[in-house]
Amino acid sequence: MASHHRIGVIGDTGHGDYGHGLDTVWLDHADCEIVAVSDPDPQGLAQAAKRLKTDRTFSNYGTMLETVPMDIVAICPRWIDQHRDMALAALDRGLHVYMEKPFCRSLEEADSLVAACERTHSRLALALPTRFNPKLKAARALIRDGAIGRVLEYRARGKEDRRGGGEDLWVLGTHVLDVIRYLGGHPKWCFANVTTENRLITARDIVQGAEGIGILAGDAVHALYGMPDGSTATFQSVRNTAGSPSRYGLQIYGSKGILEILEGPFDQVKYLNDPSWSPGRSGAQWQDVSSAGIGKPEPLTDPTFESRHFHATRNLLDAIENHREPESSVYDARATTEMIAAVFESHRLGAAVPLPLANRRNPLSMLEETRN
Repeated sequence: MASHHRIGVIGDTGHGDYGHGLDTVWLDHADCEIVAVSDPDPQGLAQAAKRLKTDRTFSNYGTMLETVPMDIVAICPRWIDQHRDMALAALDRGLHVYMEKPFCRSLEEADSLVAACERTHSRLALALPTRFNPKLKAARALIRDGAIGRVLEYRARGKEDRRGGGEDLWVLGTHVLDVIRYLGGHPKWCFANVTTENRLITARDIVQGAEGIGILAGDAVHALYGMPDGSTATFQSVRNTAGSPSRYGLQIYGSKGILEILEGPFDQVKYLNDPSWSPGRSGAQWQDVSSAGIGKPEPLTDPTFESRHFHATRNLLDAIENHREPESSVYDARATTEMIAAVFESHRLGAAVPLPLANRRNPLSMLEETRN
């Protein structure tokens, strides 16, 4: 008999809402039923109930978790300050979790969620759907098979809009840092600086970030990571310098060519067979990469192929049924959070820091303590 999964949805209209479709994706799974939704905003709650086809509504998510039998909780709000408490409330009841990114505000919070998952044997998956795009799996196969030769560097940039710098690193950098880990493994070290007005940030530059991020600083971030194979990865973001078309995404430079992975509603993957990395000189042309490979038509025609969350939630459901970790697991979520924290820790110490980080506190909180 096929499994039947009961889903509870947590939203918060005006404080992170329902993420980017983390609530409605469950309607695409025939073996899932949305059994309840919570939202402290009455109007938002009514709209969500209609959208999700459920009549079990709650203004308090704790009451919902205590009242309605369920198997999985979708934690949808983007605001990061709510994530740990919402996840712990679900995990402590032995429920599984699918949660909007970013994961949480510090490695201390991340460690507490890892411990909860290990204690209750619950599965937590972070909503980083780019790693589930079949095109990305094709890109990883191309790297493995030597299509771009030896990997020399991973070059990532944020969206670089008004959120550029520290906020971009947290909110959007999470996606590309996760892709770097998916393709190349977890970095061994990080060396970074954070600046504002073209100077290194100090304690006096720390402010409260938007969307519950907590303390934040910097309108430019320049981070260098050492990868397990000896290559390097960079993440950079400078406020209000966005390109059109966008350069938000990741390029992987190899001895024989380049792979480009652009973030967006339907991620694009492109390949350049050019060891000079300069098509203007070599005459090489960028080619599209489909799930079938370089220059091949896309064979996947199911509408769910273009769903940002369908493949990620399907993977979580399979992980639950087969008692394994999902691909975007609580450990992956913590590791991506560590890459973010390492940027601020390296800046605070003015040196490269080894990973995993010894310091589990928010480095900016420690910098703030030096303020007179």
